[in-house]
Amino acid sequence: MRKFNIAVVGASGAVGEEIFRVLDEQNFPVNNILPLASARSVGKEIECQGKRFKIEELTEDVFEGRDIDIAFFSAGGSISARYAQYAVEAGAVVIDNTSHFRMDPDVPLVVPEVNPQDIEFWRERGIIANPNCSTIQMVLALKPLYDLYGGIKRVDVSTYQATSGAGKSGMEELVKQMQDFFAFKLDESEHKAFMHQIALNVIPQIDKPQPNGYTKEEMKMVNETNKIMHSNIAVSATCVRVPVLRSHSESVTITFNEDVVVDVDKCRLALDNFEDVEVLDNLEEGVYPMPITATDTDTTFVGRIRKDIFADNILHMWVVADQIRVGAATNAVRIAQKWIEFEEV
Repeated sequence: MRKFNIAVVGASGAVGEEIFRVLDEQNFPVNNILPLASARSVGKEIECQGKRFKIEELTEDVFEGRDIDIAFFSAGGSISARYAQYAVEAGAVVIDNTSHFRMDPDVPLVVPEVNPQDIEFWRERGIIANPNCSTIQMVLALKPLYDLYGGIKRVDVSTYQATSGAGKSGMEELVKQMQDFFAFKLDESEHKAFMHQIALNVIPQIDKPQPNGYTKEEMKMVNETNKIMHSNIAVSATCVRVPVLRSHSESVTITFNEDVVVDVDKCRLALDNFEDVEVLDNLEEGVYPMPITATDTDTTFVGRIRKDIFADNILHMWVVADQIRVGAATNAVRIAQKWIEFEEV
């Protein structure tokens, strides 16, 4: 089997570190790894597949002559905007974990279980975009139901997003504030990663406000869902930060076309049979997905599946996934695996 030279931009960040874990666990065909980060991380080592690699500084010419096949970018949109093209020009396919290229019409936006066929368009720009973490787990749960009933008219979603969605600093801030709470000095605790105190609180704002009253995070879910699914679904999202370290949860309401009569058993079966989705749904026995269920897994879990009590064409469900893995690192590696399949055909 051919082995590939891999670059990881943002190697010292939460998603970068998780990419190495996933490459290791998946026994990805790695020949060599080039970990890249800012100057302050240079010289630190990462380990993958039993080998150690030193982090180098990301520069405009670092990709030249390195024969990089796949470059994972997870260091922020401004970094991807500046450096991704240098990786492409050096011959790599860029799999970008930031929001910078997602809505570019010439860049495929891919969840491999949902729209793998779009990967073939990577040559337009040499880039494949990884969707927003909340979008990924939602479309994984929407796709089998979309196929079951021949479409979806509307989706209303409220997210409960973990602090790790804001990176290591978000997790550290929650832990520090909880420590301060038990030391009776929470009122002295600083908040930098989030606009407000996150410990013992929920914050109904993620990312910047938009002119329409939604936030940038919410509009990502609206726009990305339809690009991935090649659909025209009416999506409305409310994104909330909650005091959880890892794994996002979503309350999702799906409105199908007027002639649909929802069959909950068929919905459960369709979801459970879909790739990388698992149904956990027994309310009487307290069985349903939670962040502790999903953390450190590559599965999107669905539960609390129920038909609306007023309308036959409406279904409600609860969706949970580890957003660092399913919502970022694992999805990126799955894209790379599918890209290899396309290249070998």
